[in-house]
Amino acid sequence: MLKIMLSGANGKMGHTIARLVGENPNCEIVAGVDLNTDRYDNFPIYQCAEESGVTPDVIIDFSHPSALDGILSYAKKHKVGIVVATTGLSPAAIESVKAAGAEIPVFYSANMSIGINLLLELCSRAAALLEGNFDIEIIERHHNQKIDAPSGTALMLADAMSSALKMTPEYVYDRHSVRKKREPNEIGIHAVRGGSIVGEHEVIFAGQDEVIELKHQATSKEVFAVGAVRAAQYISGKTPGLYNMQNLVNGD
Repeated sequence: MLKIMLSGANGKMGHTIARLVGENPNCEIVAGVDLNTDRYDNFPIYQCAEESGVTPDVIIDFSHPSALDGILSYAKKHKVGIVVATTGLSPAAIESVKAAGAEIPVFYSANMSIGINLLLELCSRAAALLEGNFDIEIIERHHNQKIDAPSGTALMLADAMSSALKMTPEYVYDRHSVRKKREPNEIGIHAVRGGSIVGEHEVIFAGQDEVIELKHQATSKEVFAVGAVRAAQYISGKTPGLYNMQNLVNGD
């Protein structure tokens, strides 16, 4: 039985993960961590991990960026693997996550959806094949409560395509203040915020007289929770290192 500590237990994603784990006979949540310690399920919730008095097999962090340092320190101190699924992390925070891989198994992805990670691979292949003949634009759409823009997933898509190109592209986020034609080496990234959109990412390859569009749409937050639980099962027992969805999908 895989013992999980859930950071961000009283958030929306925390509730979803708790429900999924409750339906999985191979996993259990032994403790939750959240500033809101109201108990809503069959496990206790603490304001900090050290208060729990338990050592889990793995931690799932789906909380707030401000909580990362504490839960990451706990994971390193107790040599526990961690799945970092929190979005909106600063570049410095992401570097801290990656550095922790030298001490413990760390699973990090800006998007826990398996479908999005398939989109990453398809876009990388398309970018390499179409380079020099097609312009690349990314449009991401999210609900009106999302704070960061562009989304981490949009940047992840841009980075994946950038690494597949021979010429290093320039990321362009806004064109309204610059009156000039589009440069060939640009990747345009655009953010839309409105309503209750869970998450949509569209990549447009626009060429001469033809357009190719690759798109992923999440209709429920559950897809991210499913990915996080699968990631927790995947890194259990792994040696220290940095792992991601590509490792999981490919069975590395």
